[in-house]
Amino acid sequence: MSRNGTEKKWSMRIGIFAALLVLAVGSIARGAEEAAGASEMSVAHSPPLPSNVMFTIHNTWMMVAAFLVFIMHLGFATVESGLNRAKNAVNILFKNTMIPAIGLLTYAVVGFNLMYPGEGNWLLGKILGFSGFGIRTDAVGLTPAYNPGYTYWTDFLFQGMFAATAATIVSGAVCERIKLKSFLVFSTLYVAIVYPWVGSWKWGGGWLDAKGFHDFAGSTLVHSVGGWAALVGAILVGPRLGKYTNGGVRPIMGHNIPMVVIGVFLLWLGWFGFNGGSVLSADPGIVSYVLVTTSLAASAGAVGAMLTSWWLQRKPDLTMVLNGILAGLVGITAGADVVSVPASVVIGLLAGILVVISVLVMDRFRVDDPVGAVSVHLVCGVWGTLAVGIWGEGKSFWTQLVGVLACGFACVIAAWVLFRAVRALIGLRVSPEEELAGLDIGEHGMEAYPDFQGFLTK
Repeated sequence: MSRNGTEKKWSMRIGIFAALLVLAVGSIARGAEEAAGASEMSVAHSPPLPSNVMFTIHNTWMMVAAFLVFIMHLGFATVESGLNRAKNAVNILFKNTMIPAIGLLTYAVVGFNLMYPGEGNWLLGKILGFSGFGIRTDAVGLTPAYNPGYTYWTDFLFQGMFAATAATIVSGAVCERIKLKSFLVFSTLYVAIVYPWVGSWKWGGGWLDAKGFHDFAGSTLVHSVGGWAALVGAILVGPRLGKYTNGGVRPIMGHNIPMVVIGVFLLWLGWFGFNGGSVLSADPGIVSYVLVTTSLAASAGAVGAMLTSWWLQRKPDLTMVLNGILAGLVGITAGADVVSVPASVVIGLLAGILVVISVLVMDRFRVDDPVGAVSVHLVCGVWGTLAVGIWGEGKSFWTQLVGVLACGFACVIAAWVLFRAVRALIGLRVSPEEELAGLDIGEHGMEAYPDFQGFLTK
């Protein structure tokens, strides 16, 4: 066949293909228009979703959020374990396994009704309230009559997942030298009484709520409550052996940085439930907005910590960046629902800067906090709460400051009394010999890494 014949043949094929393509596109377009018209008619004539369907949707999201907060305890366990020495890994994992168990049980026995006492059960100007021991409900508790967003049982489950977080924060600040039984006794009392008592001032409708104090998901009511106790515990139990020598600071490196990275990303994931669930419904607008401000603050925290550590330490420190992420998350938790998107970035960025400076200052004052718990949860919790008074529309900085100071005063006094009582009764710190050998052997008679005997004593 000649070249001209070949070109004619291909031209004909292309023309046929083009014609078929035009027909196909036209058919698809007409189908889409018909489908859209049918959809509009369907929407126009279909009734709104019944309230019980929306109630189920809200309640389901709240349960998913509770699951996400629950997985945060695995994040805390891996972060704390990885940032400390291998010879104490079992001890740290043991504490972080017991904390959610103790937290849920004590919250069921006393915490839930102490935190949410209800009208008619308050004393002393809504400073203390209690509606009885145990958890119970009737048929109303499973319907929108209890709450349009969730059932009584979902309410307890979601709030109970928050309760143990305060004790987890303390665990990181006192690890590698506190007695296991002493920590467990303190944690049980602090989670059962102090956390829900202080939380009731805002979330239970107490006096801080009446003043207009705003703490959306707990920068103060969860993180600072734990952070104040962590600071008191770290001071009273004292630094680890060899941490501060001859006027200097001896770095004690963590044994598993990959585990720390995994833990931080688990915590970031869990924070979607921590903050997203605190909307207390599946409202798509506010939930998605809260998730955006939360993520941007975490990202900005990482950048802030990276730049600050690189500048101050001359090298970019991965552990500082990881704490920067957590700092951004803690910082935005108070105002994720009321600050603007640009403000969320600024809050996270400054939290990342603050956490690095705070870690260095803590060492300067010889307060040994192996994981930076005080810097992340207390310093950035206070910052995030005050930031609501700066960028939150209609929020008062002075009211936020009153809330921070009141919660701080109550928590410091309560933690001091509890730690001193525990120290007087059973002691706080393990012996120097046990600390040098490792708490895994001394407290548990087992090792996390039995094949690396020599490494464990480093």
